[in-house]
Amino acid sequence: MNDESGAAKNGPTTDAGRPTLKTIAFMTGLGVTTVSRALKDAPDIGQETKKRVQLVARQIGYRPNRAGVRLRTGKTNVISLILNTDEQQLSFISDIIYGITEAVADTPYHLILTPYSRRNDPIDPVRYVVETQSADGVIISQTEPNDARVRYMSEHGFPFATHGRTQMGVEHAWHDYDNAAFARAAVHRLAERGRRRLALLAPPPALTYHLHTRDGFAEGLTETGLQDVPFGDAWVDQPIEHIREHALRLVRSPRAPDGIVSASGTGAIALVAAIEEAGLTLGREIDVVTKQSSKLVQMFRREMMVVDEDFRLAGGELARAVLGQIAGRPMASLQSLAAPGLVEGPFA
Repeated sequence: MNDESGAAKNGPTTDAGRPTLKTIAFMTGLGVTTVSRALKDAPDIGQETKKRVQLVARQIGYRPNRAGVRLRTGKTNVISLILNTDEQQLSFISDIIYGITEAVADTPYHLILTPYSRRNDPIDPVRYVVETQSADGVIISQTEPNDARVRYMSEHGFPFATHGRTQMGVEHAWHDYDNAAFARAAVHRLAERGRRRLALLAPPPALTYHLHTRDGFAEGLTETGLQDVPFGDAWVDQPIEHIREHALRLVRSPRAPDGIVSASGTGAIALVAAIEEAGLTLGREIDVVTKQSSKLVQMFRREMMVVDEDFRLAGGELARAVLGQIAGRPMASLQSLAAPGLVEGPFA
């Protein structure tokens, strides 16, 4: 056994035998205050010292006493991710959690997931976190143009970041994907393929990114002179069977589209199922352009044209945004927009 292991075994611990700041100080030969500040990434502590302290902390399994931290600082060192567990998009939840946890890994903060269902009022979990002060910051998704959650947290001065933008005149931290640019580029790609009648499987109408997607789609139609074929009462967040049934009726109708833009990979899979059930061939009679967050979408049918949306990137940007707000950074530096890549596929 080396000296550090022996020191860890015999050095100071809590009454329960758990490592403390004193344990790390004992093993590194530093003062407790220096260790504490190194773990908090204080600017007056050198990088080498921080690395040494953080390495020892990981090796001995040090975890801060959350109750003690809250009593001393008034902070929980917790970020709450409030998510709708009815989310239909492939890999959305796991990827966004991965991105957030990766971004906070070298900070004192850790992530808790606060779920809710669309059957309940989405402001309820937000109100609970704010009223109980059970987190220092909140991340929410599925933002609306006039979002009650954003207004509530802004009025209470509570740090938060949103996955998506609002249109309510309230400055706040956000990260978003440029859905308008995606839809416009998709229309142009279909025009290049010789398609003339296009339908859009859009996001839910209540959400802000529905407006962005529809605007980009409409702009693309105007620029190319293509026709808009209304999709009907189906949105990407609905059950896949519901989307398939609507798509089947659409592609069998007299004014069937020869190109469809889908705002999600899950929706695109339902579209392909309907196209093939109608006896049509993807890439011959009809094309589909879709966003994808998982390579499984294009693996399902390589004839689909896809544009990546990186939810891991989104998670990291949202974590940095809410931590920046907690630190008091300028709001303009806490807003980011991810540009879509080129439309990829076998015909690109």
